[in-house]
Amino acid sequence: MLLGCIANDLTGATDLALMLVRGGMRTVQVVGVPQRAADLPAADAVVVALKSRTTPPEEAVAESLASAEALLAGGAKQLFFKYCSTFDSTDRGNIGPVTEALMARLDCPFTLACPAFPGNQRTVYQGHLFVGTTLLSDSPLKDHPLTPMRDANLVSVLSRQTQRKVGLVPFETVEAGAEAIAAGFERAQAEGVEIAIVDAISDSHLIAIGRAAAGLSLITGGSGVAMGLPQNFRDRGLLGAEDPLRSFAAPAGPAAILSGSCSAATQKQVAMAEKAGIPACRIDALELSSGETSAAALLDWARRQDSSRPLMIYSTATPETIRGVQGQLGRDQAGALVEETLAEVARGLVDQGVRRLIVAGGETSGAVVNGLSLQALEIGPEIDPGVPWTRSAGEPPLALALKSGNFGAPDFFLKAWDLLA
Repeated sequence: MLLGCIANDLTGATDLALMLVRGGMRTVQVVGVPQRAADLPAADAVVVALKSRTTPPEEAVAESLASAEALLAGGAKQLFFKYCSTFDSTDRGNIGPVTEALMARLDCPFTLACPAFPGNQRTVYQGHLFVGTTLLSDSPLKDHPLTPMRDANLVSVLSRQTQRKVGLVPFETVEAGAEAIAAGFERAQAEGVEIAIVDAISDSHLIAIGRAAAGLSLITGGSGVAMGLPQNFRDRGLLGAEDPLRSFAAPAGPAAILSGSCSAATQKQVAMAEKAGIPACRIDALELSSGETSAAALLDWARRQDSSRPLMIYSTATPETIRGVQGQLGRDQAGALVEETLAEVARGLVDQGVRRLIVAGGETSGAVVNGLSLQALEIGPEIDPGVPWTRSAGEPPLALALKSGNFGAPDFFLKAWDLLA
């Protein structure tokens, strides 16, 4: 193993794994904290997918450290802590606490933080995170049901989560290339900075940042920073030039879409799928709570559909609707109820013969993968930036596309199937 990665949610792990595969690294994603280094698959990079984005900080730290121990014991020469390109977190964490803990474990005096992903219109300029041309704090992410982001200044956000000094490597330095960025890291450290937010508005910036980080024992950020990492290992003679995607083969079988995300992007995808005539059934959390509907009822509906076409079961709704449901059921209870139902539905669909699944939403993807007891995922072709098809290990093999709520074009649910032979 060359690179050991810890991702704080499942879809983010898949996004990172895809980036590394595109760079020529044989990459496997494992689900949950590895119990032993010996259990890790043989690969150039291993990405551990946790569900720690919204758990209590102490739990997120413990799981991240346990994952780090397994990766280091497996031979990892560098660690990468991956979080969402929208820096989703709260003022308690978990980005800051996990970063602090990993720095302490590695005796690492300095690291970077860069969530930018221009391919999905996430950029950082003068330390501020933008979604397209809009500040994060003015984007729909300000209404995220679990991690509302109302401050776009990442230096400010991260400083509230950590005792480490947070600084900035600005656009002017990044624009000058990898050597200038590395010099910027040195200047920041001389000024007492321990975690540097790094500006990036293009893929070329991310590649340069990754190259400048070759000597760091810990890197933190979105998947975009990983663009430059494979070449670092190649330059050291540790990585060949083979194409890891050449061996991907998707299992045949019926298809389904499960959507629990309420992001603006997923709302458009659900609407376009319905408009295109995909059979769809909406989950109402209040009806679940009252017993008016259930996973069994949803599976009965699914059984009656034409198996030659994809079907869709979704809880996606507007922020206003979600707030109303949370007001009656409580935020955590409403989310858990829907996630548990979609996980049960996923198990039932697989029992019915479904072998191809699109799952929308990070929390939903985590619930579904755990519900299906999946342990490892092989990375396949990219559907949209940051979202690949994957193939599960074990029996029965499944093709899964695990989509972060905010990722993907409006026609994502329609075109994804075309990539599978």
